[in-house]
Formats: sequence, structure tokens, C-alpha cells
Amino acid sequence: MSSPRNAAPHVSDVTSDGAAWLASAGAYPRHTLALWEGRPGVPVVLPCGSAFDVVSAPAIFGRRMLDRLWDVGPGSGPVAEFRGRMLLFAAPGTAQRLPSLLDWEEWGARGRPGGRTGAVPSLLCHGAGDTVTVPGPAGPEGAPPRPDSRWLVAPDTRRPWLPGPEVLLWAAVRAARAAVRISIFPPADQGAKVYDVSRRR
Repeated sequence: MSSPRNAAPHVSDVTSDGAAWLASAGAYPRHTLALWEGRPGVPVVLPCGSAFDVVSAPAIFGRRMLDRLWDVGPGSGPVAEFRGRMLLFAAPGTAQRLPSLLDWEEWGARGRPGGRTGAVPSLLCHGAGDTVTVPGPAGPEGAPPRPDSRWLVAPDTRRPWLPGPEVLLWAAVRAARAAVRISIFPPADQGAKVYDVSRRR
């Protein structure tokens, strides 16, 4: 939920509509919203498969996927960082399809012998029957955001655009190809990148 002090919410601020969308994934959305009213920084466990699926990537590879999505792709849905993993929110059904698409394209863990197995690190795909822990909508008032639990692209509407398996396959393959060309000297302040959510489809 964005702070009333700020006239224009930042890309990493969860709006009240975004919080309502997140809460709608659970069996008791009003309970989740009431919890966040009192403790907006508390992470919660939400089920996947109805409102969204989640693709969890190692932080560095996930950041490369996110950069591809915003630099030359359609943008992303909501994205969070939680305990060293990048959580990319995706359309329901993505968790079931993405691993088989990676394998078919020979980028997955079960790719054909001599293929590109291992080029894309293990992506954890959470769909129907799974749950994920997501950061709360906001940190404690006046406290700096926790680097291990934060929103990079926060939900800001009750019906956010969510990428499907083909879009995330595209981003993962391009991130893997780019990984071999990345300099050993990373750009300064990688955490400062701002994504233009107005470009999102």
C-alpha cells in the first residue's frame, strides 16, 4: 500500500488495489488485508494457481530475466525478491508449461544429451497446489527496505498483466545467452534500476 505522503507511487510501492489482488489468492482475503493494515511489512504465504503462478529464479539470473523483459520485451508482472530468490508472478498455468517448454527447447534440466542443459539454472515453478511466501506491501515506517524481502515491480491494480510461459521462456533463454557475454565488472548499483510500468502490456 503506497504511503499517503507520496503523491505518485513508486514502482516498488504496493497500492491498495495491488494488495487486494494479492490477498484475493488466499481463502480469507479480508483476514490478509486486516493483517497488513496492522503490520504492513509482514510476509505472508499465499497459494498459487488461481490468481497467479510464480516462477522463482536465483537472484542474479532472475535479475537478468527481468532486465530482458523490460529492455526489449513486453515488461513483467509483479516481481519480488525474497531470501535470495527472484519471484516472477506469471499467468496461471505457467508453472505447468514452462519446464516442458525449456526441455523441448533443450534449455531445461532434462534437455537432450549434447544440448544446452544447465544453461538456464533451476527455475522453481509454483502452480496449483503450491504456496509461496511474498513480502508484505510495505516496510516499517521510516525503515529502509530489506534487501532480502522487497518488491521490485509491485502489484498496482486488481487485474495486473501477467506473462505466460512463452514470454518467460523467451526471457530465460535470452538471459542464459547474455550470461556468457557479461563482463566480470557489474554495472554500478545494480539495485537502482527503475522499470517503466507504463510500457507493460
